[in-house]
Amino acid sequence: MDRPRRRKQMAEINVVPLIDVMLVLLIVFMITAPLITQGIKVDLPQADAEPVENSDETTLVVSINSEGEYFISLGAEEDPQPVPLERIQEDVTKILTVNPAVPVFVEADNSVNYGVVTRLMSTLAASGADNLRLITQPPSAEN
Repeated sequence: MDRPRRRKQMAEINVVPLIDVMLVLLIVFMITAPLITQGIKVDLPQADAEPVENSDETTLVVSINSEGEYFISLGAEEDPQPVPLERIQEDVTKILTVNPAVPVFVEADNSVNYGVVTRLMSTLAASGADNLRLITQPPSAEN
């Protein structure tokens, strides 16, 4: 009796299609990453401070540009619009009522008057933001 011959199984995986897909994805991400920048154009002051650990939680950023306009953005908001200081207090109060664990960051242009930043910080404190964090740039090598 002749036994039927068994085929030897092939233990190789063809990875060429996987490499092609990965290269296409790499190109797509390299092109789209610079387009996804968010926030307001602000010339941040320089300070030697410890960086905050990057986490995936939603953050609340209140910004002041060089013209003294206030902006508020929660998470990855695309194009925030200028809002008055009174509305910032209302909005922050609502946000912190729903989720009191949201970290609140203050981002102010380097040319903004100290009094404007202080007014914003007191407004945020009145809204219930206990732990405010200031966004700065690390000092440059020239200084």
